[in-house]
Amino acid sequence: MRPPLTALPVLLALVAGLTLFAVGSDAERGVPEAVLGSQQHIAEDGAVALQAAVDESVSDLRGAAADFAGSTSVPADRMLTLLDRSYRKWRGTAVVDLSTGRLLAARGEDVPLGQVDLRGLPANPPPRLVRDGSGVTRLLVFSTLSQGGRQELLVASQSLKVPGITVGGNHTLTVVDRDGSTLIAAGPRSGTDQTRALAGDAVREAQGKGPSDTAAGGFDGPSGSLVGAAQGNTRTAVGYAAVARGLATKESPSSALGLTVVTTVLTERHAAGTGDLRLALLAAAVLLALAAGVTLVLHMVVQRPLLRLRRETQRLGRGDLTAPVRVARFGEPARAGAALEALRRQLLGSGGQSKETVEQPPAGSRGLPGTRKSRRRLGLRTVLVVCAFALLAWPVSMLLALGSTWPHTATVVPRLISDDQRRRTETTADRVRRGINDGYADLTHLATVLDASRPKETRKALSSSLEQHGRYRSLYVVDGAGEVLVGAGDEPRTPKKVRIKPGVMQTNTSGKEPVIAAVAAQPARGAPARSGRRYVVGELKVQYLVGILTRPGLGSVWLVDSAQRVIASNKGFVAFGRVPDGRLRAHMEAARTAKGSAELLLGWRNPAVAAVAPFNENLGVASALGWRVASIRPVFWIGLPEYEAQRRIMLVGLLGLTTGALCLGWLHLVVVRPLRDVTQRAEELAAGDRRTVLYPRYHDEVGSVARGLELIRQRLPRAAAPPAPGSPDRPPASSTPPSGPGPRS
Repeated sequence: MRPPLTALPVLLALVAGLTLFAVGSDAERGVPEAVLGSQQHIAEDGAVALQAAVDESVSDLRGAAADFAGSTSVPADRMLTLLDRSYRKWRGTAVVDLSTGRLLAARGEDVPLGQVDLRGLPANPPPRLVRDGSGVTRLLVFSTLSQGGRQELLVASQSLKVPGITVGGNHTLTVVDRDGSTLIAAGPRSGTDQTRALAGDAVREAQGKGPSDTAAGGFDGPSGSLVGAAQGNTRTAVGYAAVARGLATKESPSSALGLTVVTTVLTERHAAGTGDLRLALLAAAVLLALAAGVTLVLHMVVQRPLLRLRRETQRLGRGDLTAPVRVARFGEPARAGAALEALRRQLLGSGGQSKETVEQPPAGSRGLPGTRKSRRRLGLRTVLVVCAFALLAWPVSMLLALGSTWPHTATVVPRLISDDQRRRTETTADRVRRGINDGYADLTHLATVLDASRPKETRKALSSSLEQHGRYRSLYVVDGAGEVLVGAGDEPRTPKKVRIKPGVMQTNTSGKEPVIAAVAAQPARGAPARSGRRYVVGELKVQYLVGILTRPGLGSVWLVDSAQRVIASNKGFVAFGRVPDGRLRAHMEAARTAKGSAELLLGWRNPAVAAVAPFNENLGVASALGWRVASIRPVFWIGLPEYEAQRRIMLVGLLGLTTGALCLGWLHLVVVRPLRDVTQRAEELAAGDRRTVLYPRYHDEVGSVARGLELIRQRLPRAAAPPAPGSPDRPPASSTPPSGPGPRS
């Protein structure tokens, strides 16, 4: 009994102290955590996009080299022509003879091979960053291949940029190397000394950190945020993310570059605090008063009467019948005490209550044990209910205070939050578009090297590409009628008439799963163009699209088609259903433009920030799909100071409610409910039940009362407990009634 009664005031005192700390303290740093977290997530998105672009470039070049090496000897000029026809992302390509270092062929802009020592390179060297003659940074990717008995090196050069990240206003973006040197920069303040210094600080901090706690959705490197020095009434919020490992357990090619994406934004200093010391002091004082009052009531009504009842039971069990039993005034202890007094009189044999006397109490009595009237009296459960309502008043008052201080969404959410939501949504849309375009480029390259007349080699190449790229569920080659000639992966689901239409298409608008097919044409050698054409078809995985949409801090994200039917989502979805949020659907209907848009969706229940970003027009075959990415994020969980204060108030209120429910429920389970059972057994024993053995359930105060009652039962004479009629122990009926006091048979 003592542990719950001791834990209740101690835990409530701890909750009161937490109330002072959580509600009364002011932890504002001048820049809201929402802004810092948003910059960190933007930097993470940029790192994911940069890592995917570099790794995809390396993978494409190495895959192309493997295809060239597996076929008959292809001249260097022919290789570069096929590469340029399939992939448009490289600014320049070259083929070098490794044994002599002689340039065999080149296409596009000059590849800065003079910055690389080509002798002693390992097989498939990692990508490198070099500067060309004009000082512009170029990314070089390499792949080795063996052809005609000689070792050749395939080199491709491209610009280093972060796809899909938009800048403007006070927002800047910088990519720096491991030494802190700026490689690319964009934004109005990207060239200032302060921006370069903050980028250097971010790189040094990233090098000393492990993977970020928010790492998810394809990013597993170190990331974080900084706050720049104050400049009048403005502060600079910095987010950084380093390109580290890839999705697989091994190191990705991009991790060797040591790149870090840094974002900065100039924001006004946030002067609003998060604490309310007066409210914290008042709430803590009220809670301490309630804790003291409830503890005192439980001590007077539950603990003291139960301890007194235990002493009286032990005294009667030892045979001490001299003094009357001290009967409590209320509840189960009063009923049990009255039963003990009746048992004491029965043990004395002087006017003990008989069964009939107990069942028919005299008029005007308070009710003896076993009567229906005594069972209807208020008990300790009523005391617990009253105490629970008293403790419930505190969290209710906290919630009322919460409602009176609820912030107005339109005034506390800065425009920067909406802009960042739009930027991140545009980045996600750009990554989806690029992923589809890269998939189509892979198919175009396969169409140039596959020969369906050799099914064994074709199936091997399709299986290798299916394993190398995780975006496909199936790859197959069809003829001019759409019949599958060679395939790998799952069963084809694209209709035959669609299999012969080059491009990327959404082939269904209903069903359990969307089917997205990419088709690349392949003219058959030595046959008429109409009847002999072949097509390479790849069906994209919906899980691949879901993986791109999954980013921390972006909220719920949906990929929808031109008719606003859901194609994929990061929160679970029904294919071709509607976006669940009606406000977001209305915003999507109103924002039918070629550019992204963001809006603060107000509502009394769940205000949120929403953004819509379509695929960029005229950028690859995926733009013809007309798809868009829509996101919505509840304002309450963004991390603004005003909402942070509300969450703290809710936290301490829930802790107070949980503490009271836990301790009172504990007291009810281990004390009140067992005491009610023991009280009923005591009344039955006083009423004449001498056969039921009283077993203690627990070794506590109530168990001690039960043990004492069992000793009293063993002391009671058998004559005082008449057996049931017809039992073998019942004596024969006598014509002469017994004389003298005692129970009647």
